[in-house]
Amino acid sequence: MARYTLVYGLRLVPEHSVTRIDGAAVTLADGETAGVTLHTIDGTIPQLRRALDRSLDAFFDLLPGADEEDLQRFAE
Repeated sequence: MARYTLVYGLRLVPEHSVTRIDGAAVTLADGETAGVTLHTIDGTIPQLRRALDRSLDAFFDLLPGADEEDLQRFAE
């Protein structure tokens, strides 16, 4: 089974209070820098939870390199 490090961050702020989001970066062991895509979702707490769950599902569905064993073992 393939192994990864998942890099993520969350911060909850009042809706319409964000005026700018700067990019995030990760420095890899070989010295290369990789960008981390940041997303925003607006809504109530239940709406945010559902939207985040769908977003994570979509991320892993599109992830290249996920082998069939991983998908079968961890899919719900």
